[in-house]
Amino acid sequence: MAVHCFHVAWIFSLFALFFFPSHCFYLPGVAPEDFQMGDPLNVKVNKLTSTKTQLPYSYYSLPYCQPDHIVDSAENLGEILRGDRIENSPYTFKMRESRMCNVVCRNALDKKAVKAFKEMIDDEYRVNMILDNLPLVVPIRRPDIETAVVYQHGFHVGLKGKYAGSKEEKHFINNHLAFTVKFHKDPLVDSARIVGFEVKPFSVKHEYEGEWNAKTRLTTCDPHAKHAVTSSESPQEVEEKEIIFTYDVEFQESDVKWASRWDTYLLVADDQIHWFSIVNSLMIVLFLSAMVAMIMLRTLYRDISKYNQLETQEEAQEETGWKLVHGDVFRPPTNFDLLCVYVATGVQFFCMILVTMIFALLGFLSPSNRGGLMTAMLLLWVFMGLFAGYSSARLYKMFKGTNWRRIALKTALKFPGTVFVIFFILNALIWGQKSSGAVPFGTMFALVVLWFGISVPLVFVGSYVGFKKHVNEDPAKTNKIPRQIPEQPWYLHLAFSILIGGILPFGAVFIELFFILTSIWLHQFYYIFGFLFIVFLILIVTCAEITVVLCYFQLCSEDYQWWWRSYLTSGSSALYLFLYAAFYFFTKLEITKPVSGILYFGYMLIVSYAFFVLTGTIGFYACFWFTRLIYSSVKID
Repeated sequence: MAVHCFHVAWIFSLFALFFFPSHCFYLPGVAPEDFQMGDPLNVKVNKLTSTKTQLPYSYYSLPYCQPDHIVDSAENLGEILRGDRIENSPYTFKMRESRMCNVVCRNALDKKAVKAFKEMIDDEYRVNMILDNLPLVVPIRRPDIETAVVYQHGFHVGLKGKYAGSKEEKHFINNHLAFTVKFHKDPLVDSARIVGFEVKPFSVKHEYEGEWNAKTRLTTCDPHAKHAVTSSESPQEVEEKEIIFTYDVEFQESDVKWASRWDTYLLVADDQIHWFSIVNSLMIVLFLSAMVAMIMLRTLYRDISKYNQLETQEEAQEETGWKLVHGDVFRPPTNFDLLCVYVATGVQFFCMILVTMIFALLGFLSPSNRGGLMTAMLLLWVFMGLFAGYSSARLYKMFKGTNWRRIALKTALKFPGTVFVIFFILNALIWGQKSSGAVPFGTMFALVVLWFGISVPLVFVGSYVGFKKHVNEDPAKTNKIPRQIPEQPWYLHLAFSILIGGILPFGAVFIELFFILTSIWLHQFYYIFGFLFIVFLILIVTCAEITVVLCYFQLCSEDYQWWWRSYLTSGSSALYLFLYAAFYFFTKLEITKPVSGILYFGYMLIVSYAFFVLTGTIGFYACFWFTRLIYSSVKID
């Protein structure tokens, strides 16, 4: 079944490579926009985010300055699921016209507003803004390297601190923003393109003389007196008083071209760790490959080619253990219909991930296309239901099953239904927190339509085609009476061998897993799909080889019940993934709220479940191919 997915993936990739050579195309999600001198630039605001709570909120959930009319930007499915809420803002610039000390508004905070700001500051919430599709960043110099700059996404709502000589901790709000817009000018024409959007936030207790009106000039920040805000020496405390919000905007010409403007955002700080990860994984693969090669030589070369040659009695006893169970090795397992469903779900995941990886490698899923990756994965999952239905029906027919409609329905509902129930419960918790991360009813309905309107019918179409197709006969006939399985050595007991089998596949990916978890839960960009694709290929090889090795040992011990064990052997790596996620939670994250903790473990449970069906399916098909190969190569009396 995986072969069909490879065919689909290579057709996509060859088409893309043929029509879009990699050295001359850029697919960031938007076309470049040229701005003339004085053209208006509209800053958009996005969600407020916190790594401590993982609950995003709309920008205007806090009493910030508002435009006359708040307009929501159209968001794709991925953006809504991420909790993005993109809206217009009162911040408006003019291209290449630097301005100083612009007053946005003057707000008087009441008790409710003060409480809201203090809670957001306590939870270290950040404000996210967008200009020309570029996210706002705060440049911070790395202490270890003077010239290196780290970009943090968004600026903090505020900070906590103490006045000199006081022990009481106060909350201060960042009410003055010093924006820097970087642009690249075309030398032939007067137009320019935006290539950077940075900010330095300050907390300033603004002062003015007389009564407040439209012409009031601030004494703490005056463009006429060239008095700019350069520090937070006199910060603005969050209290039931008025707060004046101001901003500066400076335009800087940059040598960075528009096509390379995302490079600074996606720059990998230290790619040596990724190479170490790959070398570490390759060592595991080489070790397993050597074991598989040794097994193949013993079984296929010595045992099969020299089948009729005289051997010593000791060698015959050693090498014919797996041959003794030829009459039972293809006996259908218990609950084979459930096995068909899980294998089919794994095929669906495998196809989705493979095609997504290829699209990502070709640049179609750039982070600048917000929500693009999640949207693509959802749609691919839906359409890959065709392959899930096909593989489940083929396997079901091989087990002499007759009711293909029932197996198709189980394939279409089992995994998505489980995930949907968990997702619905988590979404209800987010609704309870009044977070923008809660999926609206309309989007939830759209997901159900995708599931029952497209995915389920495609599963049935695939099942119909798969069941009609001829199934290859088993290499050996199955005996009517099952053979008694002898007492197994301790290291081949079910639980032990399954747990051992999951260690190496997890070991091949755990370093890259750290970066993926960091990008998800610490709100950083992940765009090293080249490394990820190599690690994915290594994962496939590792799952296949460890399962084949353990399956061979099991058959040599005259235990023919390999069907479920082959799936669970490599699938157990998901258990280690979940345990690592728990370790990451307690060592790297600062989540303290119970709801946020439930969200983290709920989502990681879904990820681990998906990883289980993916790795389990890879192991199953490897063992399936291995057993058919060795039993079709020997003479059975």
